[in-house]
Amino acid sequence: MSVSRNLSNIRLRIRAAAESAGRDPDAVRLVAVSKTRPASDIIEAFHAGQTVFGENYIQELTTKLDQVHEPVEWHVIGHLQSNKVKYIAGRVALIHSVDRLSLAEEISRQWGRLELVCPVLVQVNISGESTKSGTTGEEALQLVRDCALLPNIRVRGLMTMPPFFDDPEAARPFFAGLRRLASAIEAAGIAGVEMRELSMGMSGDFEAAIQEGATLVRVGTAIFGER
Repeated sequence: MSVSRNLSNIRLRIRAAAESAGRDPDAVRLVAVSKTRPASDIIEAFHAGQTVFGENYIQELTTKLDQVHEPVEWHVIGHLQSNKVKYIAGRVALIHSVDRLSLAEEISRQWGRLELVCPVLVQVNISGESTKSGTTGEEALQLVRDCALLPNIRVRGLMTMPPFFDDPEAARPFFAGLRRLASAIEAAGIAGVEMRELSMGMSGDFEAAIQEGATLVRVGTAIFGER
């Protein structure tokens, strides 16, 4: 397995998917999902040109923050407990998984102590699955409105995880649904809110996600191999 070769292949597929949808390939960023991977894998990927890495578990992330000295950009992509926010304050570039107001309030509080502002995405459980985190499509607009009132976070878009399908085309309606929701929130004209990012698509379905408007795709297995 070559991380460098895998990354090159993923970048070619991202470009092809974007171009097939008439989009600028540079408008899509690859988030390498590095959970459970050693720091050495992240460093190898960085030297192959990958700069953005997504982590699910805060304890693992804080360890890697101390081990990886390369100038990488860290994203939190997993479910985040409010009592863990203090460990990452000011140390991550984007949190994809804000699914409740209490979490947003804690992020704003912890970043505020550093006099910084944290960009966040609101996670939407677009499929309504009980096993998935995220606010509902119906409640997303109000959560965004509430987040917009907090001084030290900025809502920059939405994130979702569709159900797992063997056929990536089956996930397409969920991606399209998130895009429509983002358009509706954008149209609401909430001060300080931008729907510039749609975080959706993983190793098995990122091409369909790109064709439906993804700006951030979260790919782990196709880069690093099976866990």
